[in-house]
Amino acid sequence: MATTAAATPARVASPRFSGRLDIWPTVAAFVFLIGGWELLGRALQQEFFPPLSKVLTKLVEVQAEIFAALAISLQNLVIAFAFSLVFGIGLGLLMGAFRKVDAALDVYVNALLTAPSLVFAPVFFAIWGLERWSVIAVIVMYCVWIMVVNTVTAVRTVSIELLEMGESFGAPRLKIWTRIVLPSATPLIMAGVRLAMGRAVKGMLNGEMFIAIVGLGKLVQDGSRAFDASLVLAVLVVIIVIAFICVWLVQLIDNRLTRWLPKTSR
Repeated sequence: MATTAAATPARVASPRFSGRLDIWPTVAAFVFLIGGWELLGRALQQEFFPPLSKVLTKLVEVQAEIFAALAISLQNLVIAFAFSLVFGIGLGLLMGAFRKVDAALDVYVNALLTAPSLVFAPVFFAIWGLERWSVIAVIVMYCVWIMVVNTVTAVRTVSIELLEMGESFGAPRLKIWTRIVLPSATPLIMAGVRLAMGRAVKGMLNGEMFIAIVGLGKLVQDGSRAFDASLVLAVLVVIIVIAFICVWLVQLIDNRLTRWLPKTSR
């Protein structure tokens, strides 16, 4: 009997549902948020904080203007983020691979990461004026440096044992990078990309509001000048939805690139 008990493995909880998202707390929080907004807006009866129903009515009324502005804003966002992706990850890989490059640029990259990105707006305005490139440059300043820092960290934290194993099997340096370094660094790199996407949406709005006065930023400025809180909040709702969709798309790409990882590592 004792032998049988010792040989029987202990039962553990099945991990089948460990990665499943429990959606009910999310739904409950969303209902609480929109319900609280509606009730609080009706209770306060203040122009600066209209109820959600009034904001949604305004959103329907100005949907044509919002869609036109959204097209401009998304073009700026896509161009800036694509450039930031190539430049940020490329520079991060160089700094992670070569100590001298890292020693030369690390101080400046961290300084640019911590500096308020909007302070460079006058410089970009002096160079490009009211052109869209000023807004694109602001978006790049918001999101590119977090990609660089995360990529450098990702490369530096690759397991030494894996690198030594590759070298012991006589793998060339290029194959070590493509088969060991990049796959191992991808999860942390993609974490930086997710953070950068949120910062890029913020940079898009700030750049459009304070430089070129175009896109969704222009609508926010117009609503502010007219003291139309419903318009401002309607645009902010659209921006939040766009940010959520963008981060969700990045997460899908992240899941695709890191599907080889164990589920407990994601």
